[in-house]
Amino acid sequence: MAFERQSSPADISRIASEILSLSAAGGLLAVAVAGPPGSGKSTFSAALAAHIGPSCCVVPMDGFHLDNSVLQDRGLLSRKGAPDTFDRAGFSQLVDNLKRGAVTMFPTFNRDSDSVVAAGGHVPAGTSVLLFEGNYLLFDTAGWRDLGAKWDASIWLDVPPDVLEARLIQRWRDQGMSESDATTRAQTNDLPNARHVVEKALPAKWIISN
Repeated sequence: MAFERQSSPADISRIASEILSLSAAGGLLAVAVAGPPGSGKSTFSAALAAHIGPSCCVVPMDGFHLDNSVLQDRGLLSRKGAPDTFDRAGFSQLVDNLKRGAVTMFPTFNRDSDSVVAAGGHVPAGTSVLLFEGNYLLFDTAGWRDLGAKWDASIWLDVPPDVLEARLIQRWRDQGMSESDATTRAQTNDLPNARHVVEKALPAKWIISN
């Protein structure tokens, strides 16, 4: 498969058209939208799904955050969002089950309550494009890299480090943190995760400067 770089998110309509062309071959098309935390995956995926139309369903990986009580017991709560704070095996199984139509429900994540909603989403009848979005969908490390073989196409969101930092700090400010606490949280956890995701990224069909 040839890889190409898009100049800006303005090309979203062309990508949507290409995805629709791929889906015309029949069956459920699995497309990954990946990028570091703060790269705008949720917003981009929603916009892309709107362009594709009602045949597209967005499935976020965030529904597989391990519960805070589990993270607390494992000493990982302060690192929430790192690769080992997700149920990778559970997410991988969901991808397989959704692709073969064995299930229609999937978990989502409520950022306000910082908790998973067990059956927060469902795949409507008539869906032909499953748009998966998450930090680690193109992550070239043990276990995670196996996800790469599940995608029929993939999109990488490329964001400058300074923009990522500003977005991540603001994310924590929006959750009620002070500027100082938000900065510390972003710099000690989110940004190291982001750098790791970028350094270990697998190739994508489309790269979007976001």
